[in-house]
Amino acid sequence: MSQVRASHILIKHQGSRRPASWKDPNGETIGRTTKDAAIQQLLAIRERIASGELDFGQVAKTESHCSSARNNGDLGWFSRGQMQRPFEEATFGINVGEMSGIVDTDSGVHIILRTG
Repeated sequence: MSQVRASHILIKHQGSRRPASWKDPNGETIGRTTKDAAIQQLLAIRERIASGELDFGQVAKTESHCSSARNNGDLGWFSRGQMQRPFEEATFGINVGEMSGIVDTDSGVHIILRTG
């Protein structure tokens, strides 16, 4: 397979390479969020999505720090070498319809839903 499609939810923390986002333009909340707290927040979100209580896209729209939030977290199609390596490896390593565990990159921590 040469390309995959995925949506994700990104939670930034004080160690993120760019500690600001559309949701927190000045980085006030992100700057106070530890990596561990970001992981715990994502684990709770993931559990509620996996149980069917929450919809991945709707959560991405309101909780993700990535600008892809406006598209329900959809990043579109991408090939190897276009994303940070841990993100790429996680996405290529799951099947369509599967959700990843926590993926740690320089941007922050993510959960990924492979959609294509």
